[in-house]
Amino acid sequence: MINMVIFGPPGAGKGTQSEKLIKQYGFVHISTGDLFRWHTKNDTALGKRVKEIMNSGALVPDEITISMLKEELDKNPDAKGFLFDGFPRTVAQAEALDRFMKDNNTAIHHVVALDVTEQEVRTRIAKRKLVDNRADDEEEKLNKRIDEYFNKTVHVLPYYKNQNRLVTVNGIGDIDEIFNSICKVIDK
Repeated sequence: MINMVIFGPPGAGKGTQSEKLIKQYGFVHISTGDLFRWHTKNDTALGKRVKEIMNSGALVPDEITISMLKEELDKNPDAKGFLFDGFPRTVAQAEALDRFMKDNNTAIHHVVALDVTEQEVRTRIAKRKLVDNRADDEEEKLNKRIDEYFNKTVHVLPYYKNQNRLVTVNGIGDIDEIFNSICKVIDK
């Protein structure tokens, strides 16, 4: 089993690269953004709570996120590996994820950070908003999400770097070249 985390600011290409990685390696993709959108779209009790938090531009509290992730992991006991996208966002979440994985006799093996400039992120999100009509990309909310990443989430990377699990990949350029760079990390 290979488990990995893919990091990057909103619009860095995590979803695009995740799709390719799932196809190549058979990972079960766990995207907190997708989980939050599913719960809000289906108007679950959790979805109502998540929607209120997300509409304010804040991060969903750790206990909600971790509970959702545990549920997803438990649904897939025979998985070849898990690809975490959008989680962890704090060192506390990274530590909780490590504990949970250890309790399940596995670990996070690779952490890939997609390095993308803020200008590139804004360009991609503007394009995504037009193509996908994603309401989460309104200017004010986008600014909060970008600030959250660059001021808070990015601080999780040293946690993994200190454990020699972090690799930074240039996230600007040809999608397939970026994918090949990520594959080299996994295939080592």
